[in-house]
Amino acid sequence: MTQKNKEITNIWGWLNEITLYKSSLEEISQESWNNFNSYMIHRYLSMDIGYIDIVNYVQKINPQSKKQIYSIYREMLPKKKVYLKYVKNENKKNYKEVAEYIADYLECGLGEADEYIPILQDHGVRGILWNMGVEEDETEKLIKKAKL
Repeated sequence: MTQKNKEITNIWGWLNEITLYKSSLEEISQESWNNFNSYMIHRYLSMDIGYIDIVNYVQKINPQSKKQIYSIYREMLPKKKVYLKYVKNENKKNYKEVAEYIADYLECGLGEADEYIPILQDHGVRGILWNMGVEEDETEKLIKKAKL
């Protein structure tokens, strides 16, 4: 009697294999390994506060193959069902228009101007916009849009 190999088609299946089912390497089909994305595995496992140190350790030892990464996580993580909520960056601001004015005023690139905006804060940005001759109502719109 031949044993049928498991088919894992997405990241969620792989995360369940690593944390809950813990199948051996031989039980997983060769086609499934094509769906294994090390970067995404590391990323999602690091979303659990209890797994951050383990993920950091695994990334430092830098295993080279998908099977090595799977094996290390399978052995190190406890066997339990986990919910790995993706944590989004909530600090994303819409600085584009303000950054254009800051870049012109400071004679720097847009990326650098983007970094200056949180440092300058509301009053610093207002001062630069005022020095550049931007009308008060337009300044208010830009400040509100940038959520300063």
